[in-house]
Amino acid sequence: MLKMLKTLEIRILIVAAALATLALSPALAAAEVYKIDGAHSQVNFSIRHMVSRVQGRFRTFTGEITLDKDNPAASKVTAEIDATSIDTGNEKRDGHLKSDDFFKTEKNPKITFVSTGVTAATKDKLSVAGNLTMAGVTKPVTLDVTINGFMPDMRPGAQRAGFEAKTKVNRQDYGINWNKTLDAGGVILGDDVDITITVEASTAPKDLPKVEEKKGTAPADKKPAPGK
Repeated sequence: MLKMLKTLEIRILIVAAALATLALSPALAAAEVYKIDGAHSQVNFSIRHMVSRVQGRFRTFTGEITLDKDNPAASKVTAEIDATSIDTGNEKRDGHLKSDDFFKTEKNPKITFVSTGVTAATKDKLSVAGNLTMAGVTKPVTLDVTINGFMPDMRPGAQRAGFEAKTKVNRQDYGINWNKTLDAGGVILGDDVDITITVEASTAPKDLPKVEEKKGTAPADKKPAPGK
């Protein structure tokens, strides 16, 4: 009986040591939090206009990407776009897009995205499902994300990452129904909106350990030999 108890104790110690080793393993490192760098990122969209396409973008947005490289399913994304910052290169058209015919920015000044799940298709491809809220309506969407790479940031201890995300939404799903029928047939606007988001994001700088300078020992003053 005593021998069995000792064997059990040894096994418990082995399991505890293994768990401690795993907890310290780099493979189980905590997820990294990246803040979107608005100066080096873009939120672009395009929609069919008659027989061509109109391009546009949003100038002001923020976001955060919590990325677990070893377990993508534990990752998450949140983003907020200022709908009033819409820019299609035409001031009159932008004013119309802000009105109740389109984004209804007076009542709904923000467009938001909150992820609900992340799956990895390949090492550099992610599928990010989430809820997109626009013009006061929330609908599920899926972003096809390409990871463009990682590198050290210029700030000590920080990391920089690049991503590109694409999706397509139907504007009528969000109550954006305005259109006009042309006398010659057809309508002015299409319903499908192509969205492309290019992102540079970085982690916060880390406090790096200070390297202590090795101080040399000054030679002791030589004392004169006795009798001199």
